[in-house]
Amino acid sequence: MSKIGQSPVVLPQSVTVKIQDKVISIQGKEGLISLELPTGITVENKGATLEVKRRSNEKKQKSLHGLYRSLISNAVVGVEKPWEKRLEVVGTGYNVKMQGADLAFKVGYNHLVMFKKVDRASYQVEGANKVIVKSVDKQLAGELAYKIKMIKKPDAYKGKGIKYEGEKLRIKPGKKAKTGTA
Repeated sequence: MSKIGQSPVVLPQSVTVKIQDKVISIQGKEGLISLELPTGITVENKGATLEVKRRSNEKKQKSLHGLYRSLISNAVVGVEKPWEKRLEVVGTGYNVKMQGADLAFKVGYNHLVMFKKVDRASYQVEGANKVIVKSVDKQLAGELAYKIKMIKKPDAYKGKGIKYEGEKLRIKPGKKAKTGTA
């Protein structure tokens, strides 16, 4: 049995779940997430918990069992309190600002780099160098944070660029000055 798939998903009071055919809709105070279940995976609503079940013990079914239990659990947590990813803009003269609902990055290029707003996600800027990406969908929040990071990856020699908050960078040593008499 899948160890992850076996454990039930506990539902908070403010979350409601509707199961119709192969679609499960999870509604909370922050939004709605719908997941389409693959064949062989079913979900049973048992009041305050959800149980994910599989039809057979094939390897593919076992892996889908744990995966969809995790996706449903993440959706339940996300509609209760949105997922967030925090990023830092590091470097002299590097900063970020909100322009309407979009983000404007100044990261060493000769122009501002605009990052457009995406549906089901929101951005916040703290100070001039911290960005918070929020979404009820954990996968979307992580994907957007990664795309923002790829605007200017951290430099391997100075560490300048956009990085996740708390991320430890390995800084390479530069070339050594030549010493000696020749």
